[in-house]
Parts: sequence; C-alpha cells; structure tokens
Amino acid sequence: MDGPPANDCCSVCHGNFNTPCQANCSHWFCGNCIMLVWDYGSAIQPCRCPLCRRQISLLVPGEASLRRRHEPEVAEILGKVETYNRLFSGHTNGLIQRMQDLPFYLRRLLRELMDPRRSLPLVIRARVYIAMILSAVYIVSPVDIIPEGILGIVGLLDDLLILLIFFLHVSAIYRSVLYARHGGS
Repeated sequence: MDGPPANDCCSVCHGNFNTPCQANCSHWFCGNCIMLVWDYGSAIQPCRCPLCRRQISLLVPGEASLRRRHEPEVAEILGKVETYNRLFSGHTNGLIQRMQDLPFYLRRLLRELMDPRRSLPLVIRARVYIAMILSAVYIVSPVDIIPEGILGIVGLLDDLLILLIFFLHVSAIYRSVLYARHGGS
C-alpha cells in the first residue's frame, strides 16, 4: 500500500492519519504520533508497536507524506522519522525479528517489482533475479546436500533452508533500499 487503509485511523491518536508512516510490522501511524511514542520511551532503543508490541526498526513514510514534504510541519516530522531510521534501521536484528519482518519486505518488494511506475535500481533488481535463479536451479537440480532419494522427507530440509536463505537475502536487500530511500538521505 502507498498509504493506510481507507477507513482506518491512527491507533495512537484515534484520528485521521496526519503524515502517515508504515512500521516494519505493517501497521500505520501518524508520523508525529509514533515519534511521540518513541520520545515517551527510551531514546536509545527503538520503540515498540502500540498494536503488536514488536520493535519498530524502520518507518516508511506513505506517498501522501512524501508529496507534502515541502510543508514545514510535514518536513519536521519526516526529519524526525529519518533520524529514527538512521538510529535504528541499521540495528542488527536477531533471526526471529528478521523472520517476523519477512512478509512486510517481501510484500513491498513484490509490489515494487510488478509496478512499472516504481523504479528499483538496476543493481538491486539484478541481485534479486540472480538470487531467484540460483535458488531455483539448486532446488530443481538433482544434486543436493541432503538427497531426497535416500532420506525422503528429511532430504527436503536443505531445499527449505535454501529458500529461507533466499527470502532473508532478498528482504535484507530491499530493507537497505528502503533505508536509503527514506532514512539515509
């Protein structure tokens, strides 16, 4: 989504979205509201989502927020969001956090790959396609680390592991694109 759902409201202020931002847990908040949540908590740790309690390590402003960037109030909020992203987006996450973030990044990446109006850098597209091709070749090939013919269903574990590594790699690439686009400028 380029913005929050039509009939939704900010779960912090319970009002219409003002400078909407999407967290890595896929929930939407007013940019100012989520910054107040962070200000209320520890300044040296990322805040937790008020809805699902997951750590918010990346905030992505909606398209409407970016279109209004020239307005002083919106520019101030987006500046705070960029500071937040600069502090916590590069934060090393554990494997569990990365697995929880996986659907968010893959959904956004798929939408961006399919939308001709979006422009992912050519290098990023090439890395994603190469990773997809190499993963597919390994999974389809008869050469396996753990052969299915000998160990049956247990032999599928290496294929599943390759798929997991592929998805984690692709989501890490896309996370760096989002960070560079919305938090690292």
